Amino acid sequence: MKIAQIAPPWITVPPAGYGGTEWVVKHLCDGLAAAGHEVVLFASGDSRTPAELRALFAEPQTAMMALPSAMTSYDARHLSYAISQIRADGDFDVIHDHSGFLLVAFRAMLDLPPVLHTVHCAFDTHAYPFYQQFADAVAYASISEFQRSLAPPGMAWAGTVHNALPVDGWPFETRKDGYLLAFGRVCEDKGFHLAIDVARATGRRLIMAGVVQDWYRDYFEQRIVPQIDGDQIVFEDEVTEERKRELFAGADAFLFPILWPEPFGLVMVEAMAAGTPVIALRNGSVGEVVDDGVTGFICDDIDGMITAVGRLSEIDPYTCRHIVEERFSVATMTAGYEALYRRLAP
Repeated sequence: MKIAQIAPPWITVPPAGYGGTEWVVKHLCDGLAAAGHEVVLFASGDSRTPAELRALFAEPQTAMMALPSAMTSYDARHLSYAISQIRADGDFDVIHDHSGFLLVAFRAMLDLPPVLHTVHCAFDTHAYPFYQQFADAVAYASISEFQRSLAPPGMAWAGTVHNALPVDGWPFETRKDGYLLAFGRVCEDKGFHLAIDVARATGRRLIMAGVVQDWYRDYFEQRIVPQIDGDQIVFEDEVTEERKRELFAGADAFLFPILWPEPFGLVMVEAMAAGTPVIALRNGSVGEVVDDGVTGFICDDIDGMITAVGRLSEIDPYTCRHIVEERFSVATMTAGYEALYRRLAP
């Protein structure tokens, strides 16, 4: 098949630091190309992929993400370029859209191949009414059954495909380095302050790492910085991909005190692939990713997370790795999307 993958224009594929959707797009392009499909990726010009790369912008437009008044103009230019290229080629079997809202909104007015749109976001107060209005504009893929359960009624779902990880290239370690880990976008919804509470209560060392975006700077400065002592509570900022993998492999446990309805949460899979148990609050898709008592512990409150730290010896690192290989591999995700493409393509 000839497949167009449209990534957002904001972050390189794959990302050098923070990025969720971009990692999914990268792994999917890898898997599809390896399976023999002709894949064209529309992304920033510095992206790295086995697919054919086409780009309007030579570099990612990351700075525009902080300027909502400017975002739409860059998004529209990026998508317009992709559409013009797709129509000029004239032989694409399917378009897989990861880019946002614009293609969904205007699909009915465009002469295009079938469009599959993966919903990467949560159905919040902004996204819900949008998808309610355009419930049948395209075919939709969800990234978890939990995410799908919160969607407006009547959406044209093609199926659910979990996000994935290239397990073979991910480090695995059974001998850990004695610290707890919190990793991701540093904001209140991710519960970094609660991870600190767990570390303090258990007397364990906590290493935190992740991107601090401008709109969450106040939370970081007021709730996190005063707790950092460089000894028990450590913050490493946004780290390289190599260091990220080292941190996941070396941690006794990954703390995930999530406070919002996370639609998937690839960081949980990254931890399990490294043989590291997940200790999470019961929220969002946690129950769909973590097997309670098998690959980690799902807790109802912080006291439960504190108790779970004392039960880490119950979790087998090899089981964590095996479950990721079985359920969250790139091959599994690729096969899932291939099935959806074949269903949509004429």
